[in-house]
Amino acid sequence: MKVLITGTEGYLGAIVAPAVMRAGMTVSAVDTGYYRSGWLYHGVDHTAQTQFKDIRQVTLQDFEGVDAVVHMAELSNDPLGQLLPHITYDINHQGSLRLARLAKEAGVRRFVYMSSCSVYGVATGGDVTEESPVNPQTAYAECKVLVERDLRELADRTFSPTFLRNATAFGASPRMRFDIVLNNLAGLAWTTGEIRMTSDGTPWRPLVHASDIARAIVCTLQAPLDAVHNQVFNVGDTAQNYRVRDIAEIIASAFPGCGLSFGDNGSDNRSYRVAFEKINTQLPGFACEWNAERGAAQLAALFSRIDLTKADFESRGYTRLKQLEYLLSTGQIDQDFFWTDPFIPAALPARAMAESVQ
Repeated sequence: MKVLITGTEGYLGAIVAPAVMRAGMTVSAVDTGYYRSGWLYHGVDHTAQTQFKDIRQVTLQDFEGVDAVVHMAELSNDPLGQLLPHITYDINHQGSLRLARLAKEAGVRRFVYMSSCSVYGVATGGDVTEESPVNPQTAYAECKVLVERDLRELADRTFSPTFLRNATAFGASPRMRFDIVLNNLAGLAWTTGEIRMTSDGTPWRPLVHASDIARAIVCTLQAPLDAVHNQVFNVGDTAQNYRVRDIAEIIASAFPGCGLSFGDNGSDNRSYRVAFEKINTQLPGFACEWNAERGAAQLAALFSRIDLTKADFESRGYTRLKQLEYLLSTGQIDQDFFWTDPFIPAALPARAMAESVQ
């Protein structure tokens, strides 16, 4: 099977592409390259050969010989989505829909879409399932709902989408992210010796390790089509629903001597517990191998081995919003998030550009 993976240079992509290749599949890859500067450690034995291209610029030729698509290349950050919602909708909704339509036109049979449990938003009536109403609270989550809706309409006997609603990811990746909850708290514990929560930590969050997400993708690609056709799967394990304060306490325990304090109720009202029975009973071969305790221990060992510094932890390369703000402020990407000509400073007027080359 030949699989086109989008987003191979991202946090999950660095884990997913090698896992798909180890499963015996051929991988072609597309990534726009926003986060290439963020390489924290040597942690994979091989990576996919990647074509650096915006998903809004892919063509039919990019799908030549492709049997399946794994689509991960979207703007993946709630604060970014709220700051520039029109760009989030352009890339995450319209860009993803265009990609799927081209894949179907090219004869691609399987399309695995990386959705998110964030579509549930605020849920107080018990553990939500794939059949529960969605309640997105951010532009990022709203786009996930829209893409799921539109791709379902494309499904037929020739085109089989599957929607993986991932819990909040955590764990080590060479393309590390420190702007997601468990990873962020672990970085604070290591670099400052203290976790100061601004909230009381009562909201619920489901967690899933990056390697378990990769495992779910491989299982989906290998599953019989009738088991995954137009199906939604929450990706995680019901035992891994945690209050944010529980996550903080797990991290503090993994980093001896780390101080921990809590604040008042925070401004983020998202809280939801998720049921994961469907994926664990209906997706052949899938089961999570990681939990928060093991993930915290993994990060503590990694930080010690590479001697993670505060400067590394706070680097723009490992925080999505910081990196994209940098690319915008330096004119490397334009206001629509397309790369600019690297040899022509986009912010300079024509006269200034002419003077600068004399």
